[in-house]
Amino acid sequence: MAEKMVDKVMRLNKEPSQIRNIAICAHIDHGKTTFSDNLLAGCGMMSEDLAGKACILDFHEDEKERGITIDSASVSMVHQVKDKEFLINLIDTPGHVDFGGDVTRAMRAVDGAIVLCCASEGIMPQTETVLRQALKERVRPVLFINKVDRLIKELQLSPEQMQERFINIINEVNKLIKDISPEYGEKWQVSVQDGSVAFGSAFHNWALSFPYMKENNITFKEIIEAYDGTEKYKEIAKKAPIHKVILDIVVEHLPNPIEAQGYRIPKIWHGDIESAVGKGLTNCDPNGPLFFVITKIVVDPQAGEISAGRLFSGTMKRGTEVYLNRAKQHTRIQQVYIYNGAKKEILDNVPAGNIIGISGVKAFPGESITIEESEPMEAITHIFDPVITKAIEAKNPADLPKLIEVLRMVAKEDPTVKVEINEETGEHLLHGMGELHLEVIENRIRSEKGVEVKTSSPIVVYRETITKNSIEVEGKSPNKHNKYYFIVEPLSEEVVKAVKAGDIPEMRIKKKDLELRNKFTALGFPTKDAEGIKDIYKGNLFMDKTRGQVHLGEVIEMILDMFEDVMDNGPLAREPCQKVLVRLMDMTLHEDAIHRGPAQTYPAVREGIRGAMMQAAPMLLEPLQILHIEAPNEYMGEISKLISNKRGQLLDMQQEGTIVVVKAKMPVGEMFGWSSELRSATGGRGNSSLIDQVFEKLPEDLQQKIRGQIVSRKGLSEGQLGA
Repeated sequence: MAEKMVDKVMRLNKEPSQIRNIAICAHIDHGKTTFSDNLLAGCGMMSEDLAGKACILDFHEDEKERGITIDSASVSMVHQVKDKEFLINLIDTPGHVDFGGDVTRAMRAVDGAIVLCCASEGIMPQTETVLRQALKERVRPVLFINKVDRLIKELQLSPEQMQERFINIINEVNKLIKDISPEYGEKWQVSVQDGSVAFGSAFHNWALSFPYMKENNITFKEIIEAYDGTEKYKEIAKKAPIHKVILDIVVEHLPNPIEAQGYRIPKIWHGDIESAVGKGLTNCDPNGPLFFVITKIVVDPQAGEISAGRLFSGTMKRGTEVYLNRAKQHTRIQQVYIYNGAKKEILDNVPAGNIIGISGVKAFPGESITIEESEPMEAITHIFDPVITKAIEAKNPADLPKLIEVLRMVAKEDPTVKVEINEETGEHLLHGMGELHLEVIENRIRSEKGVEVKTSSPIVVYRETITKNSIEVEGKSPNKHNKYYFIVEPLSEEVVKAVKAGDIPEMRIKKKDLELRNKFTALGFPTKDAEGIKDIYKGNLFMDKTRGQVHLGEVIEMILDMFEDVMDNGPLAREPCQKVLVRLMDMTLHEDAIHRGPAQTYPAVREGIRGAMMQAAPMLLEPLQILHIEAPNEYMGEISKLISNKRGQLLDMQQEGTIVVVKAKMPVGEMFGWSSELRSATGGRGNSSLIDQVFEKLPEDLQQKIRGQIVSRKGLSEGQLGA
């Protein structure tokens, strides 16, 4: 090999038209990691014999042990089409729903996605979730139907039946693309004719697309014959190697960074598109202002913290002084890396349009790094919120400082885990997506970070909301000179949906934004009210209704700080709030600025908003998960019994051949030990996956009981709650 891989990558990363940034995403166990191994082997990154067995992108111990991908891993490779070389930056993402946050973050860094789907199982709930995350970030999909060998060997389908199955999968994917992304739904349909769909077997290393079959004279008949007992499929793998077919599709159908940033930036960045920064971003300009977004933090034993992410504009050089827009601090870039599986190579500089790693920066995923202060990229929002919490402590008190350090690291490596460190009570809480999620984190703290810990049994995170409009409530500052008047009311479902779908971004609104105002008026707000909206936070709104207040500019940031604080810690039991609209009706302030500082404003606003919420019939909402459960037919009765024993609701039950498919809505509070109970009720043959997560009213008879439990667990007194 004359030219080393690193030199090839360095040569190509300066040609944005020859770069493709892609992710692989699919349901758990549909074969993503085996698939990415084969792509790497084909590009000469690992031995072909090991492909599919080495799982080169699963390099964490617990990933090997459980046989699932937990972290997304990135790698750069070079692929040749005719006489042109292309640099492909690939991110392999996890499929298990507990690690869905990794998928969301990976989507920010890429422009195209290979949606992988199992030929025999078809579109599964998680396939739909990852596709939704991709389209929300305006990432263009192509489709690969995997495990075709199972249709031939196990199900022994005829070519016609196989074709029918493929058509069903393709139609379902296209329907999803249309429903989720109306503006690109038509343009981004995948089809067999134009070659944006491929099918094959990642395990046996072959894939085919319609154009490739025509070009190389391969027929469907040959494939079916390849599985007639001899190992002829090895010949197919030589004739139609998976990496060649798939990467040809990637180069042909997925956009390069210049093309993609033209339509992605207006969706994910809310700054002025006509400014120098805006132009640099939309044109992916290597000479424009520097703009880098961190999508993942990897902790490297030698190099310390490496922030991986996408460089949207400018050129990243080591030694550059940069500014972190969310953390609001200056820092310096020490090294610039590109990834090669678990190996990384150091480079001097890399231009816009690439996925890279940098060291020397202490930041969180979602951070936007620039030279001058700038409007950061839209916050990366996750489809599901953490709903399970465990308290964690060090077995040996001497390890406490180390544990605090480790928990801070964990929160960076996986931002879907929320870590709460309460220095006063010494209680550390881990909030995660599900039992498996927290279990994996715990094991990592023990094995990789070497801290022995003990954890409490899992606790459910509830939400607080209000059910009617309040009267006007006054909040008074400790010195009695500043008064704020609030009214709260429940938010309409339409607004909540628009925020959840990402049509309305969650942010503080600094200047007049006509587009946003129009979105609110379309949702039924009068124009004056829509103009007064100052903050959209975790599905809650803050509206300023005051008139002619001279000092509003000085105190508004403090008011919003406290609004967000109350939305994180509601009045009933200090749980997060949702669907609340807070209106600031009026205020009287002390003439002297020194008497209306944070020490006076914070308590007054907090007391006013909490007081108003207590007047608005507040109540607790509990998290419910909508599950897709599969098991053999004979266990139908067992499953419905299990669901009703856990306060669950059976939504749908269908028989598909020998299997029963059940859709059920289950309260998270009743779901501990669910997977083992499901296994024992179905002779080890049932499995379930999460489709959606919702919050609904906790039954009346449980409201007081659960509130009492939360309050006593948090050690709060009624006196503190009123405050």
